[in-house]
Amino acid sequence: MGYTGAAIKGFSWLTAFRVITRIASIGKTAVMARFLSPTQFGLFGVASLLLSFVEVITETGVNVFLIHQKDIKDYLPTAWLVSIIRGIIIAVVMVLSAPLVAGFFKAPESIPLLYVMSLVPFLRGFINPAVVKFQKDLLFKEEFYFRTIILFLEIMATIIFLYSNADPISLIWGLIVGVLVEVILSYVMISERPHFAFSKSYIIELLHHSKWITSAVIFNYGFERGDNIIVGRMLNTQALGIYDMAYRFSMLPITEVANMLVRVVFPVFVKISDDYERLRKAYLKTIFAVTSIVTPFGIIVFLFPTQIISILLGDQWLAAAEVLKILAVLGVVRAISQAISSLLLALNKVKYITLTTFIGLFGMLATIVPLILMFGIVGAAYAACIGYLFSVPFIVYYAFSSLEAIKKNKAL
Repeated sequence: MGYTGAAIKGFSWLTAFRVITRIASIGKTAVMARFLSPTQFGLFGVASLLLSFVEVITETGVNVFLIHQKDIKDYLPTAWLVSIIRGIIIAVVMVLSAPLVAGFFKAPESIPLLYVMSLVPFLRGFINPAVVKFQKDLLFKEEFYFRTIILFLEIMATIIFLYSNADPISLIWGLIVGVLVEVILSYVMISERPHFAFSKSYIIELLHHSKWITSAVIFNYGFERGDNIIVGRMLNTQALGIYDMAYRFSMLPITEVANMLVRVVFPVFVKISDDYERLRKAYLKTIFAVTSIVTPFGIIVFLFPTQIISILLGDQWLAAAEVLKILAVLGVVRAISQAISSLLLALNKVKYITLTTFIGLFGMLATIVPLILMFGIVGAAYAACIGYLFSVPFIVYYAFSSLEAIKKNKAL
C-alpha cells in the first residue's frame, strides 16, 4: 500500500476514533457544566494553566525527534529517562509554586487542586516512549484501540467522581485515572520497552534537536493560553471559567478534524520530504481537505452559539455565547494553520513555526489588554483572533518557500 492509501486508511481509523471520542468528550463537558459553576470551572482552569505552562517550558520534543529517526530502539532508554526526570521536575515546580499561582489569580481555593494536579505530570513521565510507533509506523488501528480505551475510562472515572463529589478536584482525579491507564497500556500494547540507561551523546543530540521545538511550544502556549491567563488575572475565576468553556467548545468540533488529518499526514510528509511533486500535492490536498471540513463547523458555531450552549451546557453558561461566536472564527483559522505547520514540522523547519507563533503572540498581547478593558471577556476573544490572523500570511509564506527550496535542490 502506498503512502496515500496508508494515509486514507489511517484517516479512516482516526475519524472513527475522533467521532466516537468527541461525542463522548462533548457529553463529558456537558456533564461537567451541569455539576460545576463557572467559578468552580475557573478554579480547575487555574490548575490546568499551571500544568500546561510548566509542561511547555520543559518541552523536549521527544516524540517529534523519535518520528524523524529510522530506528528508535537505541534512543528509547534515553527518551524514557528524560521523560521521567521531566515529570518529576514539573511535579516539584507545581507544588512549590502553588501558593504563588493562587495568589496571582486571587484564588486561594485553587491550592489543593494544584497540589493534586502535580501527580498528572509525574505519572506521565513513566509512559513508554515507544508509543510514538503508532504514528511513526502508521499503526492507526492499534492507536484507535489504545486511545479509545484511555479516553472512555477517563470519562467514566470523571463522571463517577463528579457524581460523588461535585467539586473541581474530581476533574483532576479523572485525569489521573486516564494517565494511569495510559501508562499501563503503553507497556501492554507495545512490544518494545525501554530500560534504565544513560547516554550522554543521545541526550545532547535530543536536546540539540529540541531547542527550536521548545521555543515554538513556549510561544504557542502564550499564543493559545495567554488570553486565559490575562482574563483570569484582570477579571476573576468566574470569567476565566466562562472563557475557558467557550474556548473548549469552539475548538472541539473544528480543530479536532484538523488534528486527525495532521496526525495522519505528518509522518507521511516526513517519508516523502525529498520528493517535491508528491509532497506538494499531498500538502495542497491536506489544506483543501481541512478547509472544506472545518469551515461548515465554524459557520454552525458562529450562527447558533446561544442554542448550542443552552442545549449542551445549560442557561448558567449563556454568558459564553458571544465569546463562542467569535472563537468559532479562531477555530477555523487555527485548524488551517495547524495543517500548514505540519509541513514545516515534517521538513524540520521548526524555526519558522517558532517565528510565526511569536508574531501571532505579539499581535494578541498588543491588543488584549485594551480590548478586555473595553469589551471584557469578549475583548479577549477578539484579541486571540487578531493574533492568529496576523500570523497566517507569514506561515503561508514560509510553507511555500520551503517547498520551493526542495524544488530547487531537486533541479540541481
